[in-house]
Amino acid sequence: MIVAVDIGNTNIVLGFIENDEIRGTYRISTKAPHTGDEYGLMLVQFLAMSGYKTSDVEGVIICSVVPQVMHSFRASIINFFGIKPMIVGPGIKTGVNVRIDDPRTMGSDCIVNCVGAYYLYHGACLVIDMGTATTFNYIDADANIRMAIIAPGMQTSAHALAGDTAQLPNVEIAKPTSVMATNTVASIQAGLYYTALGGLEKTIEVCREQIGTPFTVVATGGFSSLFKGETELIDEFDPDLIFHGMNLIYKRQQRR
Repeated sequence: MIVAVDIGNTNIVLGFIENDEIRGTYRISTKAPHTGDEYGLMLVQFLAMSGYKTSDVEGVIICSVVPQVMHSFRASIINFFGIKPMIVGPGIKTGVNVRIDDPRTMGSDCIVNCVGAYYLYHGACLVIDMGTATTFNYIDADANIRMAIIAPGMQTSAHALAGDTAQLPNVEIAKPTSVMATNTVASIQAGLYYTALGGLEKTIEVCREQIGTPFTVVATGGFSSLFKGETELIDEFDPDLIFHGMNLIYKRQQRR
């Protein structure tokens, strides 16, 4: 069994993978600082909740966009598991090529999502990750990542409204029951949801026009499930896409 770790701006998400199947997923807030010992204890507890022991862990792979967390988290893996974790970054063979102006600027999470989408859905994909930011990445039929779009995520937009206005509150990100909002909370929720939906659909349409060849649209990330069944322009919803990508990268490294 391997442990896949996605360290994002809002959450650290853990995936326990055995025989290519996700056996359990858990979340830790990135915002709250923790020591290596605290991360290690949480990992051991999460393993136990899924029926595993530390001795069951063959390897650990980490994908991170938050450098300041890496020292403590990496130390927790070494101290509690006796394993040097694999870090997705320079020197790691992913099976895809990054063909943007400066490949070093592309987040490792975006690369891993593209790996998962390309090999699971067999070819060219537009990968939409809806988290702290909403990103769109296009990988072509020859496994080249050709495009990267970054927009504010829904939670980020909600925080901006609350922080930059005198009277608007922070709200839960939720799918509204109607566009006919009649109170402040419902008004913000409807505004966030329908403008996000419209933005998703318009961006997909423009990508289809400008790319000009067929591709599969794959959505992932914490907020993607809100749009399932609401648009015909997204072909696949895969909340575990990044774990599938990390599993593929881990196995590729083991074969070297």
